[in-house]
Amino acid sequence: MNGRVLIFVIAMLLLMSYAGVMAEKLQERAAAAAETATTEMPEAASAGYPEEKHLSNVRQLTFGGDNAEAYWSFDGNKLVYQYRDKAKNLECDQIYWGATNTSAFTPHMVSNGKGRTTCAYFLPGDDRIVYASTFAQVDSCLPDPDRSKGYLWGVYPSYEIYISDLEGNILKQLTDNNYYDAEATVSPKGDKIVFTSDRSGDLELWTMNIDGSGLQQITNVPGYDGGAFFSPDGSKIVFRASRFEDPEELAAYEALLKEGYVRPNAMELFVCNADGSDLRQLTHLGGANWAPFFHPSGEKIIFSSNHQTKRVPFNLFMINLDGSGLAQISFDTVFDSFPMFSPDGKKIVFGSNRNNNGTRDTNLFIADWKD
Repeated sequence: MNGRVLIFVIAMLLLMSYAGVMAEKLQERAAAAAETATTEMPEAASAGYPEEKHLSNVRQLTFGGDNAEAYWSFDGNKLVYQYRDKAKNLECDQIYWGATNTSAFTPHMVSNGKGRTTCAYFLPGDDRIVYASTFAQVDSCLPDPDRSKGYLWGVYPSYEIYISDLEGNILKQLTDNNYYDAEATVSPKGDKIVFTSDRSGDLELWTMNIDGSGLQQITNVPGYDGGAFFSPDGSKIVFRASRFEDPEELAAYEALLKEGYVRPNAMELFVCNADGSDLRQLTHLGGANWAPFFHPSGEKIIFSSNHQTKRVPFNLFMINLDGSGLAQISFDTVFDSFPMFSPDGKKIVFGSNRNNNGTRDTNLFIADWKD
């Protein structure tokens, strides 16, 4: 081996060693952030409002950072959610799970600390989850959208959908392309996954079998269709969508989508059968109506909305499947969203800015549900 080759080999070994150390540090940093979030679950209600007649024993599960989109396991004993905390150098959302049937809520990191992740959901058996991540194509933390253009969501084509065990081992990659594939949730029947993709040229809903086969597009209307969830019996799907009657607004949406962004300030709720048939608009409220989830009866939808002000606050509301009976459920002054009922219908989890001492932290809260 001549001198130049030897120097090159040594340099490459050093570079590989450095990359490995940095990857380990990323994982250690994220794990350390999770460890500090371990909290005792208080016995008494401490974070509710008197007007919240449907919620009792409201308890805070996380303290600090941005904790969102917490979804129950099939047995109702675990939550999987996404978390980031820039104060702890965890710049991008990563996936965590924690048990709710213990005295302490202890987060366990599932994702690998690379790239962005979003929207995790348990699979039948509760020993695997499905989630989306950019790590295979872009393992760095992709920048947030430029806020000078207003409030935007990034639609990153590097998102792919994976199945992982609870230790973080990737068991299967369900999508593999250069389109946005994310926002996956699982039918209570355990047979189907619904997700959002722009592979058709627009952000539409698609379904597939648990193993990734049987791909089917179920919506086909211009606008952003996303945040979909199945009904308790798996026969229907509820989701939020943007729709445009004004051609100029549609053109603006399409132009922004080409840049990889959407503006989520005007969304309504829609319901359809699980195959996409019988599509109908559920709300006509104005503002941003999103994060819908079926009531255990299958006859109502709980969701987050700012229709009263078109700005903050966002609160939780419930509406019948025929669009009647709108009722306010939560009464925070800033932000309540991502509601989800436990499988037995006895509890509800949601994300909120309440009780954050004036910071921008979004934390997870769990409450007993009263019809």
